[in-house]
Amino acid sequence: MPANGVKAPAPHIPQDPEFESRVRASFDRQRFMATIGARLARVEAGEVDIELNMRDDLVQQHGFLHAGVLATAADSACGYAALSLMPAGTAVLSVEFKINLLAPAAGDRIMARGRVIRAGKTVTVCWGDVTAYTGDTDRLVATMVGTMMTVRDRGLTD
Repeated sequence: MPANGVKAPAPHIPQDPEFESRVRASFDRQRFMATIGARLARVEAGEVDIELNMRDDLVQQHGFLHAGVLATAADSACGYAALSLMPAGTAVLSVEFKINLLAPAAGDRIMARGRVIRAGKTVTVCWGDVTAYTGDTDRLVATMVGTMMTVRDRGLTD
C-alpha cells in the first residue's frame, strides 16, 4: 500500500472484448449527438471522452454553452464509459445524475470525460468532468456523478 494509505483503483476489465466497436456503433446511432456535433474522442475500458465545438445555435442568452448541452455530453460520456464494461448483448440507460455547473462554458470547444467509479452487475456509478478550451487554456466548467443501469433481455441494444 502507498505511503498515503490510499490504495490505487484496480484497472477496469471489460466483459466484452469488442467493447470499443460496440460503443462507437451505439454512439453513431445516437441522433442527438450528431445534432449537437459531438464526436467520440477516446474510448477505453471504463473511460470515454466526447468532444464538441462551440456553436452559436448551442448557446444560451448570455453566449455560454447551454447547460443542457453540457449535461447531455457528460451524461453520454458517463453512459458510454459504463457500457464499455458491460457484457455483450446488454444496453445502458441512465437512471440518475447530478451535475454541478462550476463556471460559464465559453471557448472554442468542450470535452466531456466519463469515468467509471464502480461497475456492478446491474448498477454502474460514474463521474464526468466537462472542460472548456480556448486555444491552450482550459477551464473545468462542470462535474457530474451518474448512475447507469445495465439493461438485459428487453429488446434494447447498446
